[in-house]
Amino acid sequence: MAKVGKKHKESLSKVDSQQFYTIDDGIALSLQCVRNKFDESIDLAVRLGVDPRHADQMIRSSLVLPNGTGKVERVLVFAKGDKVKEALDAGADYAGSDEYVEKIQGGWMDFERCVATPDMMGTVGKIGRVLGPRGLMPNAKLGTVTFDVGRVVQEIKSGKIEFKVDKAGIIHAMIGKASFGVDKLRENALALIDKLNHLKPASAKGIYLRGVSLSSTMGPGIKLDTLPLRTIVR
Repeated sequence: MAKVGKKHKESLSKVDSQQFYTIDDGIALSLQCVRNKFDESIDLAVRLGVDPRHADQMIRSSLVLPNGTGKVERVLVFAKGDKVKEALDAGADYAGSDEYVEKIQGGWMDFERCVATPDMMGTVGKIGRVLGPRGLMPNAKLGTVTFDVGRVVQEIKSGKIEFKVDKAGIIHAMIGKASFGVDKLRENALALIDKLNHLKPASAKGIYLRGVSLSSTMGPGIKLDTLPLRTIVR
C-alpha cells in the first residue's frame, strides 16, 4: 500500500468527501490545500451525461479562458511564405515547414501546441503518428488548422485550452493557477461550464451536467454542487 505523506493527510482532513461544495467554497478549499512550494495548477473535471461511443455525443472543442491559464506554452506553426512571419509576429515560438518536420522525425519535441495552415496538412501528416498520440496534431474542429495563424497563436498565448470527453464521459481541463485567487478561478470555471452547456448534444438524454470536481496539482478532489452551477450559467 502506498504511503500517504503528512502534508497530503492534512489536505485530506480539510475536505469532506461526502459533501458537495459551492463553487466559491470549493475553490477556496482547494487553495487551502496548496502546499506553496510552487504555483500549483487548478484543474476541473466535469462528468457529462453523454455516450462518447456515439459520434454525435463526442464533445471536443476549445475555449479562451477569461483570465488565461497562467501557463506559458511554446507554439509551433507549420506554414509557408508570409504566414511564417505572421505567426512569429503574433508570438509563435517556431514557424516553418519541412525543416520542422525533419526535426520532429529526429526526436525534437520542444513545444506544447501546434498550428498549421490547411496547405501544410499533407506535410504534417508525415508526422501524424508522432503528434497524434501526444494530442498535438492540428485539428480543424479545434481551430488549429487555419490560414488565420496570427489570431490563433494570440489566442493560445492568451490562455486557450482544448478539451475532449474521455471514454467515461469526463472532461478534464486546467482552469488556472493557485495564484489567481478565487474570483479569477471562478470566472474561468464558469466560462468552461457555460461552453460545455452550449455544446450539449441534442441526442443526450437525462441530466447533462452530472458531476463537477476540482483539485490542485497536489491536492485532493473536491466535489461541487451541480444544481447551483446549472442555474448560475445561462
